[in-house]
Amino acid sequence: MENSLISYKKAPISTTHIRLYIAMILGQITCGYGLGITGTALGQLPTDIHINGLWQGLLGAGSLFGLAGSALMGRLADEVGRRKMLMLNMYLLALFSLAQVLTTNLVVLLGLRILIGLMIAIDYTVGNALLVEWLPANKGGKFQSKLIIYWTVGFILAYCAGIIIHTTSSHNWQFILASAAFWGLVTAIYRTAYPLPASPAWLANQGRTKVARKVVQKHLGKRWGLPLRMRQKQPQNQVTWRLLFSPRYRLQTVVGGLFYASQAFAFFGISIFLPLLLMNLHLNESNISGLIYNGCLLIGVLVGGYVFRVVRRRSFLIGTFLLAAVALLAMVLLRQVQPTVQIILFGLFAVILSAGLVLDYPYPTELFDDQVRASGVGLCITISRFGAASGTFLLPVITAGWGVYWAMLVCVGALVFGGLVCWGWAPETSPRFK
Repeated sequence: MENSLISYKKAPISTTHIRLYIAMILGQITCGYGLGITGTALGQLPTDIHINGLWQGLLGAGSLFGLAGSALMGRLADEVGRRKMLMLNMYLLALFSLAQVLTTNLVVLLGLRILIGLMIAIDYTVGNALLVEWLPANKGGKFQSKLIIYWTVGFILAYCAGIIIHTTSSHNWQFILASAAFWGLVTAIYRTAYPLPASPAWLANQGRTKVARKVVQKHLGKRWGLPLRMRQKQPQNQVTWRLLFSPRYRLQTVVGGLFYASQAFAFFGISIFLPLLLMNLHLNESNISGLIYNGCLLIGVLVGGYVFRVVRRRSFLIGTFLLAAVALLAMVLLRQVQPTVQIILFGLFAVILSAGLVLDYPYPTELFDDQVRASGVGLCITISRFGAASGTFLLPVITAGWGVYWAMLVCVGALVFGGLVCWGWAPETSPRFK
């Protein structure tokens, strides 16, 4: 009977796919908002609260530290399944966000930011794994590449929240931090109203092929079944980091981690330097700074979403790294030119860099097979967060000691490094160009 069924990976887009995708969209808005709200809130600290630079850096990067737990979340998902974790994490994110109103203890706040980062890590890793395991084989990359647009929307909404949320309380900055609970609850309630389906790929990988087939037929109809590779009995290997660095997966792990880390280093580092860069261009208005940054970021991901569909993954990776490096290097070399030229170069850099963000979700998931996907993507994201944390802490030190242009040169170096890694080793994963 099984042989007469059509692989569910060939099924057309259905209500199940759309509901799952909406659940992931809401998760990405929440993730972007949760990460972006920190800088917005810390920028509104009252004058009677004195937080030194070290603690501002720690609180600002706290959720990034939590995201470094993506590898652990991915491994846990490969052990217990995707659905359970994604049905719970947004409720916990909302709870941890609200708890930020209740304390000004810096250690407790840092702990809450790390926990929020861990909940975001679940959507980054487990959510992407579940989505790609349900989507038709020829649709996964297209749908995933659009998720970064919704992440960017969440990031921009966080910036807007800092302008809109105003109270007479000295705890206004905490209310801004806690506002992430709204999006967390919206996402959690949606996932409760429209429960996420279990992953057929994960069930089959556990040897539960009959259950996997029933899940497919429940959500898509009786004519659909498992692809041959899921029906075949295979020895199950425990997913460990040793397996991810074994000859079978080593290349995917190294390329996925290093491309992501190089990109995150420059992205988060430059986002911190935005006020300094615009100050050097004689634009000191914070609202103007935010408008330029967020506008270019949104344009970039929209352009990237189109380019992603028509070019090879390798070409896109290499091109965005090297072109962004050229634009940033031009800003350093042409720093004596008119401010208008500097603004154009900075906008061009932001558009190119953010266009490359489109690859953050589909490319790592395409690198790994069903058996290790959540763990592999989780490890790549963990490596990337070390890059982000390095950019967050190292670049301000360089700026203070040697100036903003030396810091920008360090970002150029990170981008060139990422481009060379992709040039030398990045595999082509696009179904269209394989």
